[in-house]
Amino acid sequence: MVRLKDIAARAGVSVMTVSKVMRDATDISGATKERIRAFAREMGYVPDRQAQGLRSRTTKLLGLVMSAATNPIYARILMALEETAFEMGYEIIFAHSLKQMEREETIIRRMISRRVDGMFIYPVYRMNPTAPVYQELERSGIPTVILGHKAPFCQNFLNVETDDIGASQQMTRHLIELGHRRIAFFTGPPHVPWSQERLEGYRAALKEADIEFDDKLIFTGGGTISEGSAAALEFIDESCNATAIQAVNDLIAIGAASTLLDQGIKIPQDVSVTGFGNVLTSEYFRVPLTTVRQPKFRLGTAAMDMMKHLLAGEPAMSQRLSAEILVRQSTAAPKLSH
Repeated sequence: MVRLKDIAARAGVSVMTVSKVMRDATDISGATKERIRAFAREMGYVPDRQAQGLRSRTTKLLGLVMSAATNPIYARILMALEETAFEMGYEIIFAHSLKQMEREETIIRRMISRRVDGMFIYPVYRMNPTAPVYQELERSGIPTVILGHKAPFCQNFLNVETDDIGASQQMTRHLIELGHRRIAFFTGPPHVPWSQERLEGYRAALKEADIEFDDKLIFTGGGTISEGSAAALEFIDESCNATAIQAVNDLIAIGAASTLLDQGIKIPQDVSVTGFGNVLTSEYFRVPLTTVRQPKFRLGTAAMDMMKHLLAGEPAMSQRLSAEILVRQSTAAPKLSH
């Protein structure tokens, strides 16, 4: 293994000079830095990050906890985080909670023990207002940013989120403006903040248009394509005379729309369908999906900007980013309005 003293001997300088070059010290000339770094590359020198961490009391590691990297919403956020971390000289280590509380607790504790410099977490939402592992994380002093909506158990951390109420309200308005009066809503898990906010936005738009809320138009969707499909079958069986379906996310919308089409129900001629999230599949679905475009990359860059301030010991604020609707072929005026 190539050591600093080997580079110093080759370059004809002191070990201290080589050490300063590796730390990019300001009292070494640019020409000297370039010459010594050229020798280091030629000799195959690789810095010992652990030794550097012991000296600087940093690890240059950022932890990321997410439910599953296969979730299409996370890909762009992860890309934004990793790109900025790379520029800052940090590495991201991530693990999947798989939406399991016990697994999430183990992961967070492991990252605390690895002394990561900061942590990003997509929380596993729970009904309990407190969670011991989040209290431990707060006591550890590790800068932490919640990716998504806060809940009582993680209330004391900064977060970055989408304005789901406003975006959902905008989507319901779009359907109302097309002439829909009976709009079914396929919900997500009841204890999850983003699901609650999207339902709240739907209700707000109905109230704004003097349309009475009807709980017979609310169907439990969940979060996956298969759950959307199951909700669509229930929707068909109930014969609720709705002319539009507003789904809590794109996967629910795609599952529902696939089932409706398979049952001979035309979209949007018979029923309009909308989603939320703008995953790649939504644009290339059999009937391109009207949906909400979440600012996924901007969410990632905003989270990393917060982390930069926290790592520097500077004040930072949570951020709530607006989203916009994308109108595609899955929505149109109901038949009765023609």
